[in-house]
Amino acid sequence: MTAIEVRGLRAKRGFTEVLCGIDLTVARGEVVAVLGASGSGKTTLLRALNYLTPFSAGEVRVADAYLVPGMSERRDGRALQAVRRRVGMVFQGFQLFPHLTVLENVTEAPRRVLGRSPPVAAEAGRQLLARVGLAERAAAYPRELSGGQQQRVAIARALAMEPEVLLLDEPTSSLDPRLVGEVLAVIADLAASGQTMLVVTHEMGFARRVAARAVVLAHGCIAEEGTPAAVLDAPQSVATSALLGAPRV
Repeated sequence: MTAIEVRGLRAKRGFTEVLCGIDLTVARGEVVAVLGASGSGKTTLLRALNYLTPFSAGEVRVADAYLVPGMSERRDGRALQAVRRRVGMVFQGFQLFPHLTVLENVTEAPRRVLGRSPPVAAEAGRQLLARVGLAERAAAYPRELSGGQQQRVAIARALAMEPEVLLLDEPTSSLDPRLVGEVLAVIADLAASGQTMLVVTHEMGFARRVAARAVVLAHGCIAEEGTPAAVLDAPQSVATSALLGAPRV
């Protein structure tokens, strides 16, 4: 069953085309690693999938909810919310609320958006924190956590909305190298549980171990896609070879 279907997706920044006709289908339960050099359109693609970045042409379908060009928060708020409730987003910079505790960060959206009662939201939040290995830090504030812990809280916060699809934009890029492993372990556990994910990453070993498919972007287009082993071991495009520093096969 299809979780995400993207057809002819185009997006501009000023007069520059950032995405130039992306076609992509993601099956339910599939993990797709999105690879590419800086400026290739990876983050724009993820943000377009829940219309945080509007697009100029094409269509996005998440389950039975659709996004099309020209939507606005005021006129199309209900349709946008229908998609955003299905799509969780984990950003590079954590974006936790500094004045809320870890548990409050995780339960804020379920209470306000889904209408969960505080006790129900808190119980679910504690279970999610236990899942990401942070049950004992529920009462802490973000400033009291390491970068890896903050990113794990951000993942728990996204999962609290029970998304059908989880989008992760370079989830380890802001971390000290010694903290990368703890975040990747959580993502690997989610993959094993069947969570549908698109993960923008530079961690090639992680992509090889966890993803079912790798998609390489270059200049806003899909340059290559296939199994991680095929893409990483025998790149067929100039863009992939340049990314890997390998000769083209």
